[in-house]
Amino acid sequence: MIDVIAIDTPTLGDRSYLVTDGQDAFVVDPQRDIDRVLDLARRRGVRITDVFETHIHNDYVTGGLALARATGAAYHVNTADPVAFDRVPIADGDEVEVGATMRVRALATPGHTHTHLSYLLTAPDHDPAVFTGGSLLFGSTGRPDLLGPAHTGQLVHAQYASAHRLAALPDETRVYPTHGFGSFCSATQAEGEHSTIGREKLANPVLTDDEDDYVATLLAGLDAHPAYYAHMAPANLAGPGAPDLAPPAHAEADELRRRIDAGEWVVDLRSRTTFAAGHVAGSLNFGLDGSFATYLGWLIPWGTPLTLLGENPEQVAEAQRELVRIGIDHIEAAGIGVTGTASFPRATLADLADVRHHRPVVTLDVRRHLEWEQAHLVGAVHIPLHELLTRLDEIAAGEVWVHCRSGYRASIAASVLAAAGRQVVAVDDDFDQAAHTDLALVGTANR
Repeated sequence: MIDVIAIDTPTLGDRSYLVTDGQDAFVVDPQRDIDRVLDLARRRGVRITDVFETHIHNDYVTGGLALARATGAAYHVNTADPVAFDRVPIADGDEVEVGATMRVRALATPGHTHTHLSYLLTAPDHDPAVFTGGSLLFGSTGRPDLLGPAHTGQLVHAQYASAHRLAALPDETRVYPTHGFGSFCSATQAEGEHSTIGREKLANPVLTDDEDDYVATLLAGLDAHPAYYAHMAPANLAGPGAPDLAPPAHAEADELRRRIDAGEWVVDLRSRTTFAAGHVAGSLNFGLDGSFATYLGWLIPWGTPLTLLGENPEQVAEAQRELVRIGIDHIEAAGIGVTGTASFPRATLADLADVRHHRPVVTLDVRRHLEWEQAHLVGAVHIPLHELLTRLDEIAAGEVWVHCRSGYRASIAASVLAAAGRQVVAVDDDFDQAAHTDLALVGTANR
């Protein structure tokens, strides 16, 4: 019996897969922290013989090379990818036998990247399965713009053709994508836990719309992607090793102050509620209860020394694991249980509506461009969170009330503003609640 085990990384919106016949196993698109895969294989009592990459990833640092070295597995990477390490080259149509029963065939499916491969698994008495990486996702496809605008036009049409190539597989073929569970590598957010080729043919726009409509709709829906993506492909082409997850050195309060004053980043991992109530002045809030690595990696100037503040060592260790997945390998220090006297208020959108009747305040919206276009508050200033650090001087003097969609990004922005010496209020509310106040809205959703 063939068992396909998904290894989720929900904070990045990705899945890796361990596939086994009960004795031998292969892995598709492993994340950097390979101990999760090794532990799973050990618990199952199976031997990993092969590791397959669907593409050179743009959203995380791969664990493929490190996993292959740790297990002695063959590491299969597209022949056309100019990697700087030894691999077992694989190309369209090549087949690999894994164990006694599993056969894996490479299928060229360009679109997310030029050299993207999917992998078709066949085995006796088992429905075929296809590992689609960033090609065909649940109800969507991988975005075609991550290699830059010069390639987007070619790749979006290639993505359409690749999806239709996969659609020629039997309807019962199970679909196992890497992206689409919140990843910015997905053109739109995919939904569902399981799918088949037959199901995608009924519901996925790339398979139900004509090519021109698919291309136009997909391109119109693309928004910004995290800045750290620029560093992922070079790291993956170079061949990343296994991460060092040893605990960082401990930092006391005076060291934290010195680091902040020197322009280093001291990041508080606690919830936005706890941070607002009391924190070290000048520290920034990227809570572990949200898309921590995505937004920290997006905002931090690459290479800036980083110190983490957590309630306990386990919180710091979790953050460190998240960060090595995107190539932030070195943490300068960690502070455990450190609190401070700085604080700022939290409020609701109803509070914002009320205060605007009584005194002038700056309303700052830090959502992304497509969110703003759909609906926004009349009179709000729009600076997406990922642009905030370079546009602080555009925010008028006075008290700043900052909001996003649900409160997480607003807390990050509020901590940035507070560290810059601004008087700030973090709106910790769902943006949909604006409709239940007298705050005026404008945008495509309100026409």
